[in-house]
Amino acid sequence: MSGDEFLTPEEKAEGKSEVGPEGKRNGSGSAGGTEILALRFEAHRARLRAVAHRMLGSLAEADDAVQEAWLRLSRSDTSEVVNLGGWLTTAVGRICLDMLRSRRTRREEPLDEQPGVRMPEPVLAPVTGADPEQEALLADSVGLALLVVLETLSPAERLAFVLHDLFAVPFEEVATVVGRSPAATRQLASRARRRVQGGAPASDADPDRQRAVVDAFLAAARDGDFDGLVAVLDPDVVARSGAGVTTGAAAVASGAITFGRLAAVGRPALVNGAVGVVGLMEGRLVSMLSFTVVHGRIAVIDIVREPERLAGLDVTFLDG
Repeated sequence: MSGDEFLTPEEKAEGKSEVGPEGKRNGSGSAGGTEILALRFEAHRARLRAVAHRMLGSLAEADDAVQEAWLRLSRSDTSEVVNLGGWLTTAVGRICLDMLRSRRTRREEPLDEQPGVRMPEPVLAPVTGADPEQEALLADSVGLALLVVLETLSPAERLAFVLHDLFAVPFEEVATVVGRSPAATRQLASRARRRVQGGAPASDADPDRQRAVVDAFLAAARDGDFDGLVAVLDPDVVARSGAGVTTGAAAVASGAITFGRLAAVGRPALVNGAVGVVGLMEGRLVSMLSFTVVHGRIAVIDIVREPERLAGLDVTFLDG
């Protein structure tokens, strides 16, 4: 590779390169070189944050990983680094892999006693459009359904899928991060890909159509209308939360009726850019639902109720 694959479009337009005009590496050495290195790092920050967010499912943890990557870069001899973007992507991948492994080690409950999945941190915005700060957050997020499925993968599977399938990092480079052969790394990504395809289907593109289906679901839940709920659910619908996973239209409809009181306080919102609902009680956020609508029916419902996941979310946009 030339080393320019990770340049930003602006840098390419300006004719910049990871390698200087005389074949020397940019961004190392003197104090001036350190300043250049910092500028080059900032040019890659958005991409690195996106990689880390998909790896960790948390914007706060993603920012921590990116900051750690900068610290490692600033302490390293970069005189022989030809491809700074590739170096940084690899560094962020290793940091996130360590964080994921540490997360699993800290988990107190045995995995076979965990009926649900670890719910990632959602990104909320109003259905009428986000303000500039929210737009920036949404631009750095992916659908909650994908993040939920990624949470079910092993750390190595998640890294192989994220780096290769989402960011086109060659398997040879991914293999150096996970410490396996390129062939074994391909197998990791393949297994992850099958899980993702089965658990995060592509939603209908029309947001108005999505909203109509979700509104019908909420109305039926409020009214205790079992048949109405089944009518808007895919026969193989999956509802996932930290408490468990429910499959099948009849079972999910029964659960929706049980929690009809929450449906009554539901307010529409965008969840990671997709149609969703947030539950407010006495001004406090108590639940968040994200819907994947496929062929006019709800195929996946992802539910976040964990207080630690909801506590830091800004819902002031719902005041209007």
